[in-house]
Amino acid sequence: MQNFFLEGKSDGVVAACVGRLGRMMTKAISAFLILAMLIQVIKPLGLPGLRRRGDFWKLAVVAFVIWSITLLARDLT
Repeated sequence: MQNFFLEGKSDGVVAACVGRLGRMMTKAISAFLILAMLIQVIKPLGLPGLRRRGDFWKLAVVAFVIWSITLLARDLT
């Protein structure tokens, strides 16, 4: 069994765990950014560039970019 893993072969268990972790991270990032957008609409965060309620679209752009990078990185691995 040790030789099986030392040769770089996998039975799919490791790949399934890594894939599940990647999906959980993508969901966590998207939930965090959606929460930040909701907070921005209710009460502005006060960060530079996020001082008005209407600036929530900037968070949406950041969310889209992070989500896209995460998905591309997951597909490349």
